Amino acid sequence: MFHRCSTFIKIVLVMSFWFAVNLQADEGAVDGTWKTEASDTGGYLYVDIAPCEDSVCGTISKAFNKDGEEIADYAHIGKVMLSGMKQKKDGSYAKGKIWAPDKDKTYKSKMKIEDGSLSVSGCVAFICRSQVWIRVN
Repeated sequence: MFHRCSTFIKIVLVMSFWFAVNLQADEGAVDGTWKTEASDTGGYLYVDIAPCEDSVCGTISKAFNKDGEEIADYAHIGKVMLSGMKQKKDGSYAKGKIWAPDKDKTYKSKMKIEDGSLSVSGCVAFICRSQVWIRVN
């Protein structure tokens, strides 16, 4: 009887470990479309994040005005906004760059999924800007 219980417990532990690892991997998956925070004018972007070469990159796919109307002729559609993001052991991303279209500046960047949102920051020296992006799909 004890041997059967011991085997059952081992199976439950292995399955629990497998489930926990897979749940963490899914939560840490950054691929998809993300909505940026609104700019000073109220407009926002959709950024498609996907693997590129040996890192992760993000391309501007859509732009919206403060009323949520799509701006079809937005000049930066298709431009790379995030580049070179490398995933770290803890699931966060670092050593990347982020281009801020509103300032036309590029910053060193890092990002991390927290509670289903993507925390993105960019810094020049010790001056940083950060946003929390929401997953669209």
